[in-house]
Amino acid sequence: MVLRVIKDEDIAQEVLQDAFLKIWEKIDSYDSSKGKLFTWMLNVTRNLAIDRTRSKEMSKARKTDDLAISVNRVDRQEYLEIQIESIGLKEILNRLSDEQRFVIEHLYLKGFTQSELAEEFNIPLGTVKTRTRLALNELRKILKV
Repeated sequence: MVLRVIKDEDIAQEVLQDAFLKIWEKIDSYDSSKGKLFTWMLNVTRNLAIDRTRSKEMSKARKTDDLAISVNRVDRQEYLEIQIESIGLKEILNRLSDEQRFVIEHLYLKGFTQSELAEEFNIPLGTVKTRTRLALNELRKILKV
């Protein structure tokens, strides 16, 4: 998941290590009544990855990426798409409406925030939030969670 957001293996490894440390330090804040431990850990990790992409360090690095790195990203993205299909996630997401699937894919698989998604694709922020809420409710029904 970190690689999907960060796109640089070395930095992704650092973020993952930071995530393990943060999880270790903040385990007391985990509340089992709010969800599964894995989900909490995934959210901590995803949030750290998103924070790192917004950092000045990543912003400068993106401006100086060369063509070889860009090609590697495309190859890695194709590999990730194959993995997503192999675990059955694609079939589950295909059960959502097009608008809901689009929002979930960009928020959870491509690392966008709701604000970034709204701005990038010229969708009102309220609409993004509504589609996200509806999609998550539908996924709960599909997965019987």
